[in-house]
Amino acid sequence: MQYRHEWKHEIDGSDLIALRQRMRAVARPDPHAIDGKYLIRSLYFDTPTDKALREKLDGVSRREKFRIRFYNGDTSVIHLEKKSKVGGLGTKASADLTAEQAQAIALGEIDWMKDSPLPLVRELHRKMVTQGLRGRTIVDYTREPFLYPPGNVRVTLDYNIRTGWDVQHFLSPSCVTIPAGDAPILLEVKWDNWLPETIRDAVQLKGRRAAAFSKYAQCRIYG
Repeated sequence: MQYRHEWKHEIDGSDLIALRQRMRAVARPDPHAIDGKYLIRSLYFDTPTDKALREKLDGVSRREKFRIRFYNGDTSVIHLEKKSKVGGLGTKASADLTAEQAQAIALGEIDWMKDSPLPLVRELHRKMVTQGLRGRTIVDYTREPFLYPPGNVRVTLDYNIRTGWDVQHFLSPSCVTIPAGDAPILLEVKWDNWLPETIRDAVQLKGRRAAAFSKYAQCRIYG
């Protein structure tokens, strides 16, 4: 399992414009993007005692979180994902779900999961049973992604972060979300073993420092 390095920087609108131009000059857009961007909707899971949220806010070095995610409103391709962190490194496991399976999980109809051929689905089932994990918060945002093959680098610009609580209808295009407070624009840089100088130089911004921003935590500001 490949653990990756990750930088996060909170930026503003002028930074976004500058970084967009720089990245277009040195990297290539993600081929899955439409007009250079896509819309992401995720359903994040947590326990009744907010284990995932508290571990993030407390800076616990080793932690994990589950989510279900799809793009551009297209529910024909849905991913169950588990993100794991160890220190400053992260990795992600993923499994495909049908819309019917994702909807069943959101509704808490989970008995079928224990017999799934997918290990990640069975793991989520086990933790839904033993830890009380349930879908907790919807997170929406717009992403502009760029790829740089040397170092397997991925640079993303994320903004318009929104939150919602109607988890049982998160697959529906009519599901309502609202702005997640005063959420910043976020620059994320991820790479494997080394970060090429071309990208390191391109993402440098005066007065900006790495931050431990969490979209999930931001989207929990209302409860």
